[in-house]
Parts: sequence; C-alpha cells; structure tokens
Amino acid sequence: MNTFTPHLLVGKTAFVAGGTSGINLGIAKRFAALGARVAVVGRDPDKAARAAAEIGDDALGLSADVRDYDAIRAAMESIADQLGALDIVVSGAAGNFLAPILGMSANAFRTVVDIDLNGTFNVFRGCHDLLNRPGASLIAITAGQAVNAAVLQAHACAAKAGINQLVRVLALEWGPDVRVNGISPGPIADTEGMKRLAPDEAAQEAHYARIAMKRWGRIDEVAEAAVFLCSPAASYVTGTILDCDGGSQIGNASRIDLARGMT
Repeated sequence: MNTFTPHLLVGKTAFVAGGTSGINLGIAKRFAALGARVAVVGRDPDKAARAAAEIGDDALGLSADVRDYDAIRAAMESIADQLGALDIVVSGAAGNFLAPILGMSANAFRTVVDIDLNGTFNVFRGCHDLLNRPGASLIAITAGQAVNAAVLQAHACAAKAGINQLVRVLALEWGPDVRVNGISPGPIADTEGMKRLAPDEAAQEAHYARIAMKRWGRIDEVAEAAVFLCSPAASYVTGTILDCDGGSQIGNASRIDLARGMT
C-alpha cells in the first residue's frame, strides 16, 4: 500500500513500544519505509534485534519492559541520544487471554492492566522531555473492548478503557505542543491477538459475522492509520480514538454469540 508520499517521514525519529511483532512491527516498518529513523522496544532482546533487522539497517532494537518505568525511560533516553529527539511515539505493548472473572486470578487481571494501561502511562510519561516539540505525535494502540463490554475480557476492557481516557487527558494537558491519539484495531489477520481471541473456527465465524466490511483487516491498514495520525494531514487531530476495524464495532450488537463461539 502506497497511500503517502515516499519521503513523508524523512528526518523524523519514531519509537515503537511493543514493536517487535504483529501490528506494532508493521507500524514500525511503515514508518521506516517513509524515511523515519525507527527504534523498537520489547521484552525479549533477541526478538528486538530480529525486528530491527527486519525494519532496516539503521533501525534500533532495545530490550525493556513497559511495566518498568525506569527501564523504559532508559531505553528512550538511549534512543534519543542515538537518533535524536523523538517525533513519534507509539505505545502498543499488550497482553490478553480469555477468562471469566471467576476463573481469573487477581494477579492475572493486574498483569494485563499493568502491561496495557500502566505501560502506556510509562511510555508517554517517560518520553515527554525527549520529544521534539512542537509537533510531536503520540499514538496509543487500544481496542474495541474499551467501549464494548465483552465476556471473558474484564481485564482487557478495563485496561483499554483506561488507555482511551489517558489519551484524552494527555491531549488536554500537553496540547498544543504534542498531539495524542489512539488507534483501535478490529479483527486483524495474522496477529497474536486474533489467534488468542478467535482460536477456533466457531469463534472466527462469530467475529466475521460482525464485520461490516465482511473481511479481516490487514496489518498494513493499521500502519496507514498510524502514518495518518502522525502526518501533517492530522495536524488538527488530537484526543481522538480512530477505529480501524472495518465497522466491527458498529456490528457488535451481541457479544453473547461471540462468547458462545469461544467456549
């Protein structure tokens, strides 16, 4: 997909937390293809190194856990020292699994909230004085569970709802120098999230039936949404959650059918 001009992000430095796989890696690759200097961070140092190699010769891959503020801050400082002030920051690290509330331990609930919500806070709070202001763009990767309650997803619903509100508050507090937005992907093919949330044919069919566009989304389509939000085309867009879901949220009338398909 070649929606944007090839040199749109030349001279920009982009940081992608959770950028070692899936949607986030796709976003990082797209930024690099448009000329940005790109760094990705993940917990596994080997995966981080492999991801950087996939992105390009000049990409950096560092190891840090978004749940550890000091570690993620140190990683961002290192990236800013090597690549320059940060123009684009994407917070996309996430954890998820299917479990009813009574089948979920307190630690399991806390772990997802810690990775998703606290991790987003740590990334955004930690990067503030490293940003190239004015004009910096922050993007959180959220999900439809933020606004649509889903059985077996109490932890993700709570965490993603918190991310959406965090995006709005940061947009208020950090405007006009920094724009803060979110992307809410729908069912995206070839991702770990879909493998976990739709592990069998029945669950996949239940998901598919709710998609207005009647097809799975692609990683590159979410990446294009990210490019839009950090481009001059979105210069007056902040505090917004952009649904990139093929209309699956508007087709989400009954999560009960989806839950039955999973159990």
